[in-house]
Amino acid sequence: MAFSPSDTRMQSKATYYFWVGVFIVFMLAVFSGTYYATLKVDYVWRWYRVPQYFFFKDHVEIRSEIQGEVNKIVRQNKETVVYISGSGDQAKYTVPAGSLRVAENDFINPGDVLGSYEKWKVGILLSGLWLTLKVSVVGIVIGIFIGLFAGLARLSANPAFKWTAITYVELIRGSPLLVQIFIWYFVIGTVVNTMLAGRGLGQLPPLWFGVAALAFFAGAYVAEIVRAGIQSIHRGQTEAARSLGMSYAQNMRHVVLPQALRRIFPPLAGQFISLIKDSSLLGIIAIRELTKATREVVTTSLQPFELWFMCALLYLVLTFALSMFLQYLERRTIT
Repeated sequence: MAFSPSDTRMQSKATYYFWVGVFIVFMLAVFSGTYYATLKVDYVWRWYRVPQYFFFKDHVEIRSEIQGEVNKIVRQNKETVVYISGSGDQAKYTVPAGSLRVAENDFINPGDVLGSYEKWKVGILLSGLWLTLKVSVVGIVIGIFIGLFAGLARLSANPAFKWTAITYVELIRGSPLLVQIFIWYFVIGTVVNTMLAGRGLGQLPPLWFGVAALAFFAGAYVAEIVRAGIQSIHRGQTEAARSLGMSYAQNMRHVVLPQALRRIFPPLAGQFISLIKDSSLLGIIAIRELTKATREVVTTSLQPFELWFMCALLYLVLTFALSMFLQYLERRTIT
């Protein structure tokens, strides 16, 4: 096995593998201790019930929407077509052949079951995971643009731009994200939806106010990361670029930002991972992301151990995948 430069402190392969063994024993001890502790609790593990919250087979009933009489039934290969005629209404329903529950001349009321079939559907945990991913990605993309412009404005000589950026960053960083979500949903959301309703337009759902809260929250921290990355570039490079006749925008585009980008990738990765975890707060405004979906399932199934472990594992999958992707981009940028 090839040793990295950081491993040179290990004097020999035997020492290296000794500490690898220590790590494995430590992890086994942690998992064994956790398992032993759960055995001391009066709790029955039911992992076999967890997959149904990812995918499940739903029993769908086909119901009549009108009142009338079944005047014709046409049997085809695997389906049966039921024709219902009422007082001025006619309807046609396609029912799987093996599940037909009516016969010709039967009188049907609205809501009566004509047949049924089974269909695979996405479970609540997978829906919550998808919504968490969607909210986080949109929040990150918008947050990057806000943070980039705010970071550049923070370094601007124009006092209007600079002070606006400083005010934005300090306001966002000076209050908890939970409070900002409440403000976006209960204050700004109420004002915006009232104005839209006054003009006869549809209202915005809570999802977009939650995304806005996450994006503006992330944007403030991204702005500081961008500012620090730009200021870490030696002033001599800016002076050299200006001496070659480059404008401020050309200097930023061709000299400063490409170098700063390499330095801001690691802290940006940490901020984006943090944003994915912060999205769990959106459940308080009725957005069914992963944490809220898990809480609902726990309430109905009474399986807190399995489901909260599964919830943590799904967040770990998301954050680890994002971390690996950003490390890949970082290596590509450096090379």
